[in-house]
Amino acid sequence: MQTKQTILVWDAPTRLFHWLMVLCFAGAWLTAEGSRLLGVHLTLGYTMVALVAWRVLWGVIGTRYARFASFVRGPQAVLQHFRDLLSPAASHPVGHNPLGAVSIMLMLALTLLIVASGWVYFSGGPRLLKELHEASASLMLAVVGVHIAGVVFASLMQQENLARSMVNGRKQGKLTDAIRWNWWPVAVLLLGAVLSFWWLQWQSPLLSTTPAAGLSAGHDGDDD
Repeated sequence: MQTKQTILVWDAPTRLFHWLMVLCFAGAWLTAEGSRLLGVHLTLGYTMVALVAWRVLWGVIGTRYARFASFVRGPQAVLQHFRDLLSPAASHPVGHNPLGAVSIMLMLALTLLIVASGWVYFSGGPRLLKELHEASASLMLAVVGVHIAGVVFASLMQQENLARSMVNGRKQGKLTDAIRWNWWPVAVLLLGAVLSFWWLQWQSPLLSTTPAAGLSAGHDGDDD
């Protein structure tokens, strides 16, 4: 029987994706009111969609614990894990547990709903889409809150700082469970793509003109 030791579990691109999503969602939430920072708000939203698209690809071709096949489970497995949460015999997967997987998939889906509804609304869509946009963003915030609470709870149960593992990529496990490489070149390319997009958006005059136009179009007929 192998003893547990500190092993590499989360590759660099997966960790970078996680923190970029945190940054973008927090920034989009803080710039949601008013039109002065609407260009920043939309840029961050577009970035989140691109990140989700990348994550879907990496969930297919990425490292072991980044792949959806390694952590997405059916309702029965999720329910069983929930029942076992307080049991001494509860399983603690090296990667995401079934409940964590649910929150991850919800956040990916909500990101697409938030950005799609917001984009159509700002392009002249009905006010109903604005309400959907805001409601789905609020739901996303709730899911994030539950996710954070789950990480804290699991950290206490496993006696391991799971949030820190999403910084350094390392957790306690068997040596045979470790991934072999951090994949830093992919992380550098991902960060470079995001920063390049932000730079192009900053240079474009559309950053300050198009959002306001879209906002006016979306508010035609509204009584604000």
